[in-house]
Amino acid sequence: MPSRSVATRATLPGGGESGSIVPPDQGREPEVRKRMSGPAIRTFLNIAKKWELTVHEQSGLLGWPAASTYHKYKAGYVGTLTFDALIRLSLVLGIYKDLHVLYPDPELANRWMRLPNANSLFGGGTPLEFVINNGVDGLYKVRRLLDARRGA
Repeated sequence: MPSRSVATRATLPGGGESGSIVPPDQGREPEVRKRMSGPAIRTFLNIAKKWELTVHEQSGLLGWPAASTYHKYKAGYVGTLTFDALIRLSLVLGIYKDLHVLYPDPELANRWMRLPNANSLFGGGTPLEFVINNGVDGLYKVRRLLDARRGA
């Protein structure tokens, strides 16, 4: 997947100190990834709780880390995430944000990933199944779909 040419936040809402913007050419830097890793995982785990994701579903969204790695994340031992993992987490956060803009009812916004969807992208399945089965590409496609729906 080609790298995105947009800047990303150095820290995510709810867990960061500065919220500064990271230029695209610095997003792969170990120091930047280390600074982003803890807040990114904490935010993901909060979203996973709201979406009522199973451990299997969470692992799928994270790119199938080893079970021991996943449980370290849950315990707060994150270390430095890979660039791929941070991209995945950024996409999940964007999807979450888009859903809450599109659907002001928080219950519906949080259930949307589990609802069967008639959009040809999902073929009657759920968006959650789609993103788990299609990895980063699936996350990008759902994010673009939702961005388009909200006119972003």
